[in-house]
Amino acid sequence: MHIKKSLIALLMVGTLLIGAGITFIGLTVFNVIEPTESTNNVASSDQSNTITDTEQEDVSQSDLEKMEKVASAFDIIKTSYLEEVEDGALIEGAIQGMLETLGDPYSVYMDQETMEQFNEQIESSFEGIGAEVSMVEGNVTIVAPIKDSPAEEAGLRPNDQILSVDGESIEGMELYDAVAKIRGEKGTTVTLEVRRPGVDDILSIEITRDSIPLETVYAETREQDGKTVGIIELTSFSEKTSERFEEELTKLEEDGIDGLVIDVRGNPGGLLPSVEEILKNFVPKDTPYIQIEDPKGEKSRYFSNIEEPKSYPISVLIDEGSASASEILAIALNEAEDYPTVGTTSFGKGTVQQTVSMGDGSTIKLTRFKWLSPEGNWIHEEGVEPTVEQKQPEYYYTNPIQLEEPFTFNDSDDKISNVQVMLKGLGYEPGREDGYFSEETQQAVEAFQTAEEIEATGEINEETAEVLQTRIIEKIRSGDDDVQLEKAMEVLFQ
Repeated sequence: MHIKKSLIALLMVGTLLIGAGITFIGLTVFNVIEPTESTNNVASSDQSNTITDTEQEDVSQSDLEKMEKVASAFDIIKTSYLEEVEDGALIEGAIQGMLETLGDPYSVYMDQETMEQFNEQIESSFEGIGAEVSMVEGNVTIVAPIKDSPAEEAGLRPNDQILSVDGESIEGMELYDAVAKIRGEKGTTVTLEVRRPGVDDILSIEITRDSIPLETVYAETREQDGKTVGIIELTSFSEKTSERFEEELTKLEEDGIDGLVIDVRGNPGGLLPSVEEILKNFVPKDTPYIQIEDPKGEKSRYFSNIEEPKSYPISVLIDEGSASASEILAIALNEAEDYPTVGTTSFGKGTVQQTVSMGDGSTIKLTRFKWLSPEGNWIHEEGVEPTVEQKQPEYYYTNPIQLEEPFTFNDSDDKISNVQVMLKGLGYEPGREDGYFSEETQQAVEAFQTAEEIEATGEINEETAEVLQTRIIEKIRSGDDDVQLEKAMEVLFQ
């Protein structure tokens, strides 16, 4: 059996990808980069976005000869294996195996069914749990929950590792297969077992699937030391994000803002043209806003057309859920214009993927480029370090309460420490936070139960735990104690 050149000729280079993973929004979603004026020469060396003849010849004359071994293995299995084997299964298994040897979680194979689901989702409403995930060291790992999604409401966090879905282990499972088990229709529930860094016990988190918010831009104004600060939150970089960003920015500027905070916390990335268009509002033409490095190490720099930066100060909010395009935005504004970044170190994804059609509806997503900062720095697997480090209040980092028996007076357990931090965050002083259920803790529980019209037993039972968790999530989402945002506004005028 010979592998023909025509097989390679079927490979059509498609869109570039820059997201950190895939999104649980009903179907499998990738963050896609459509080539723009500034990225056409990155997508390919011609304008048709196909693999060039030179590349085909290079592959066909050298590497294809080595593929005879693969073809021989195919023949041996087909003719000699005990049971009948489908051709398609063998071929797709070979493709997946080749990609797995790369050790790159972002280079993956999507079969025809997965691509159909992807294309359907691009055109449809989204339903699921709403969280961006990636495969990290063999573990299905949360990059970031989507704002106002079921995943965020349930308390999923960046770096959470999903171990099982509805009691079924997903260890060793392909990322897409795991996603298929997690996604589902609005109103249905799924239970995830989660390993959280720094937490000894495995967490069990039940999530009710819902429609996922499609809005990606949220704007408001606040006062800081007598000055008006505009705040624009970006939850992802989708097709309409840059347009919506410019609309909101124009309104804020017409209102006479004195400074601007751009919030990309929990933003897992998205379309490269989207973040490019946003950066073109801020980075003058004498400084690149991004560099792209190809497989040969050659770098291309990209510039805006604006003459001057904005007349007002700007800061950028980041955290461990800020990935890919979010990191491009943060580091570009910092290096190009010395705008401060505030928060915690970001996710760390500095590669660009390209989709390659196999000609039968299936696709390979392959890492093809690095993106570099204006100064040529590569943040891959390191992240963007904030120039001003600021964590949130401790209750922001509490975990779902895991109960086997109620927690009562004189008990001692690390899980009780988690409860005490929650109580304190809600204004009920537990007396201590070391996991010992003291008399002061009992009184704080009773006060909470009374305020919530729960029987005041002074014990943490299932009902109390559920309400306590709900109130903590509500307080976090209200932003009342958002000290990272407060710091980002503060540094504007220093």
